[in-house]
Amino acid sequence: MRNIWTIAKKEIKTYFTSPIAYVVIAVFLVLVGFFFYSALSWFNSQAIQMAQNPYYAQQININQMVYTPLFHNMSIILLLMLPLLTMRLFSEEKKTGTDELLFTSPVNVGQIILGKYLAALVVLAAMLGLTGLLSVFTFAYGNPEVPQILNGYLGLLLMGAAFIAAGVFFSSLTENQIVSAILTFGALLLFWILNWAAYSASGMWKDVLNYLSVFQHFDDMTRGILDTKDVVYYVSFAFFGLFLTHSVIQSRRWR
Repeated sequence: MRNIWTIAKKEIKTYFTSPIAYVVIAVFLVLVGFFFYSALSWFNSQAIQMAQNPYYAQQININQMVYTPLFHNMSIILLLMLPLLTMRLFSEEKKTGTDELLFTSPVNVGQIILGKYLAALVVLAAMLGLTGLLSVFTFAYGNPEVPQILNGYLGLLLMGAAFIAAGVFFSSLTENQIVSAILTFGALLLFWILNWAAYSASGMWKDVLNYLSVFQHFDDMTRGILDTKDVVYYVSFAFFGLFLTHSVIQSRRWR
């Protein structure tokens, strides 16, 4: 565990001694802030109109009207931003030749992968944690359900962890960071739109495509539904990505 944390600290330091983390976090926060402001402004105007009618006033729900669309927008932003966060993890090592030193060190391959993966997770957690400050404003306009908000953030964290695992894998395949980012984005986008293909499928294939879709599992969590199958899906996705990374690096190490 000490070796994993040592590698993680080195990667975190690299993130924050270069513009990468600052640019990714800043762009993420600006975009999330814009979507949050738009959703909250729309909710405020709708609440004023609905307040004039007792029946419609009972239908006002800040979680459904603000947080559910906000979480969906945040997930799309993560889809775009996380490949930029992971593209350098192994590609840079391979390009500069420092991967040879790393792979011949006493640290095993699994610890190297987990250390780099943990570093990216820390940056993701920081990104999501900073957006949590926006929730202060929602309590001024309504009475949001905290468990549903926390469930949405858990969904974002699990989804982000799966995205990062995929990014780590593609970063291990090439020394070109741009190629790594494009491959990661393309693969994640494919898993994102699988539920679209499910609309035209039927029978077993429809169930399979819906289960493999990243969006399908996240949609339930934004509505406050915490199902173990969704958690298992994201954990399995992340594990498979790290397993593939381990296989790629292990094969390179013994060449």
